[in-house]
Amino acid sequence: MLEGTLIAESLRVGTTLENLRLTVRKISRYRAQGTTADQPDIWTTVGFQADEADGEELAQAFASVLDQPGWYVDFESPTESFVVFPGRVFRYPRGDKLGRAEAQAYGRQLAIPEPQLDWTV
Repeated sequence: MLEGTLIAESLRVGTTLENLRLTVRKISRYRAQGTTADQPDIWTTVGFQADEADGEELAQAFASVLDQPGWYVDFESPTESFVVFPGRVFRYPRGDKLGRAEAQAYGRQLAIPEPQLDWTV
């Protein structure tokens, strides 16, 4: 099972995610800390689950609708981590510090604040 979180405000205006095989587990709305000037200060998060077999398809769907600059979505299975930026997907074995470091370095290039680069290993 894949588990992850999508920030609704990270979606590019005018885009649609449809026909995804997701189970929404939790929806939350809160005042985010450490946002950039390009990010709203209130975020809506959607916690989801999906079948592991849908990981690549889900990653590509997210990569095509995320806004720039400074947004990503992450999700993981028991064995793999996915970190998805606009137009770019990082996929690596869970616990792979090099894979995580590469995704974080890319996030820094997009000016994502350090506290937001906090997904699980």
